[in-house]
Amino acid sequence: MYYLHPDAKIGENVTIEPFAYIAADTIIGDNCWIGPHAVIMEHVRIGNGCRIFPGAVVGAIPQDLKFSGELSYVEIGDNTTIRECATINRGTAASGKALTKIGNNCLIMSYAHIAHDCHVGDNCILVSHTGIAGETDIDDWAIIGGGTMAHQFSRIGAHAMIGGASAINKDIPPYILAARNPIAFEGINIVGLRRRGFTIDDIEEIKNIYSIIYDSDNNVTDACRMVSELFPESKHSKIILDFIKASKRGIVK
Repeated sequence: MYYLHPDAKIGENVTIEPFAYIAADTIIGDNCWIGPHAVIMEHVRIGNGCRIFPGAVVGAIPQDLKFSGELSYVEIGDNTTIRECATINRGTAASGKALTKIGNNCLIMSYAHIAHDCHVGDNCILVSHTGIAGETDIDDWAIIGGGTMAHQFSRIGAHAMIGGASAINKDIPPYILAARNPIAFEGINIVGLRRRGFTIDDIEEIKNIYSIIYDSDNNVTDACRMVSELFPESKHSKIILDFIKASKRGIVK
């Protein structure tokens, strides 16, 4: 037998395995699978086609001393898989968000932890034993290698790939590979970009932009100004420059 609170709202064709626990004020979309011993706490919203594996805990209160029992949420998009013993905590009102949000088509592997008020985009992969501290933002298509730890307030750009066992203490710009300790720029995520349909010209443009940012003798501000002067504005140049200009922690060296 499983426990299902009478206030929980369950969609069509949902399978709930024995010993699962689903608390009050929970909404689970259609065609989901909730595995044995999975725990869905209060104030969780789960989309369609999701799979929650045994031992996962979704929606526990934040591990944040600023939390004082206020209403906050976890939202998970469609077709996201949360593997064994992964943990996803609710938000904290002090952040101004009170929401931890996971996008569509994500894979959160075993023992990964996503802390309060993190926002994870679509099509992201967090490999086993990854730890994402509070208020970290991960943009679409990012892949975080196993055993990686991200400092609070970090941001990881779209299509970035982080090597395993890295310590993220600076922002990771879009489209790049980053690894080592201390973490550093390792080049462009060429294989990932090719798999996602980026053209040869797209990849060459991205490579040339980062050559100015990382390989010239200019500081980051001057390098960004050079990129603006040398490259016509494009989708990719705008994404890169907007990310760097908005960075509060600074980008990886």
